[in-house]
Amino acid sequence: MLLKRWISLTLLLMIGAMLAWLITQRLPEGDAQSKQGIGGDRTVPVEVAAIERGPIELRRTFTGTLDAHAEFVVAAKIGGRVEEMTVDLADSVTRGQVVARLDNAEYVLAVTQAEADLAVAQANLGEARSQLTIAERELQRLDKLRERGVSSESQLDVAKADQLARQAHLEVTRAQVTRAQAALETARIRLGYTEVSADWTGGTDRRLVAERYLDEGETVAANAPLLRIVELDSLIGLFFVTERDYALLHTGQHAELGTDSYPGELFPGEIVRIAPVFRSSTRQARVEVRVDNPELRLKPGMFVRISLVLERVAETRLVPEQALVTRDGHSGLFVVAEDGSSVVWREVTVGIRQGDRVQVSEENLGDRVVILGQQLLEDGSRIAIAGAAEAVVP
Repeated sequence: MLLKRWISLTLLLMIGAMLAWLITQRLPEGDAQSKQGIGGDRTVPVEVAAIERGPIELRRTFTGTLDAHAEFVVAAKIGGRVEEMTVDLADSVTRGQVVARLDNAEYVLAVTQAEADLAVAQANLGEARSQLTIAERELQRLDKLRERGVSSESQLDVAKADQLARQAHLEVTRAQVTRAQAALETARIRLGYTEVSADWTGGTDRRLVAERYLDEGETVAANAPLLRIVELDSLIGLFFVTERDYALLHTGQHAELGTDSYPGELFPGEIVRIAPVFRSSTRQARVEVRVDNPELRLKPGMFVRISLVLERVAETRLVPEQALVTRDGHSGLFVVAEDGSSVVWREVTVGIRQGDRVQVSEENLGDRVVILGQQLLEDGSRIAIAGAAEAVVP
């Protein structure tokens, strides 16, 4: 767009120079002021265009990249040799699916040993219960004999001590059973870790394998990654904005994304997050746009052009950009006067630029503005409209 504007400006300058040369050649040689090309009572040929009213919008296009909306790294909780990988690159994975199996021989033996330890602890518990029952019966028997005066006080004390010891032993064996049960559960859990599953939370139940880090037969360390799984049903477009455009952005703002993979096709998106800070190195803020991807055509890592409407005016005055002239550092227009044969210089405040149209906010500008030949004009200069008809701005 910038290159086209420079080319257009260069052509306009060349045409203006040619018009000035032709005019100076036709003026009388004795008229020094006419040879200068500006001022005097001469008539300057010009082209004009209508001042329109209508909508205009400030549109910006940013470059960015696509990123996965969500990703999950599958890692083994224990170390071991990889016996089987059930998925490969680009395969579809459902939530909770087993994606890898590790060598489990050691963990199977650990479960067997834990089961045996639990059986021993449960047998000891049964024996302790029996011994406590015998001790309680002995205490009851001696207590009855004492009432008859047959047993002594010391015999009764020995029986009570034995009963208390058996009761304590029972509590110990119960604790041993609990510990053996916990050890068995731990062994079973660690055995379960040999089957690595993709258990992500949130999002959709289906994702794709983006990267595979190991092959079958390799050894993996505990918590080392095996796979990277991404969600592609929706993607995030990342781009950065400067302070000039930052204040014009807000969450929920509509966006359109285009890629080189699908030329001419735009994908609708929406701003979902705007960083509250600027990066000190670039003085730019991060912006995230969510774009739906139901057909999975878009991929993370693609470069995208993100188009946003930052400002929109429903009704305003519009003039061709080529009508703008800078005099003494001020922007203005040469407006065709009511008589149709002269022009009036009007300073204007330039607003939104869209294509070859520019917003101006001043009132009472008239109906037509000079778009060619204004380099030869001053306030009040006489003009002759080329072809006796005004140019129409599309």
